[in-house]
Amino acid sequence: MSYETLMFIHLYSVVPSFVLGTLNLILRKGTNLHKTLGRIYMILMLFTAVVTLFMKAHVGPVFLNHFGYIHLFSVLTIYTIPTAYTAIRRGDVKVHKRKMILLYFGALIIAGGFTFFPGRYLHEVFFG
Repeated sequence: MSYETLMFIHLYSVVPSFVLGTLNLILRKGTNLHKTLGRIYMILMLFTAVVTLFMKAHVGPVFLNHFGYIHLFSVLTIYTIPTAYTAIRRGDVKVHKRKMILLYFGALIIAGGFTFFPGRYLHEVFFG
């Protein structure tokens, strides 16, 4: 699969993730709506993290001729989602909340911010 195809698959899954994650941060916690949106958010985030592992790094240092520092956010996501889900299933709201906030700001806000750096597709779309 081409980089461009993977990039668009990633964009089409991460944009709704951002919207759902933002809503779940704002909405009342513990409701059926929060749980439903949260499950969809988790699935989309896992999907988009796996997709990014197949995308070769184009900016910055590259390891093993493929991975860059940006891929650490994929690993963060793949680790955080199951542990946050397990925490809430155990009733540990504090751990779940901390992990989900970390995921939102780490994987969506910080990693998303990097997509606007020169040499990246969204930089070209918005500033190019």
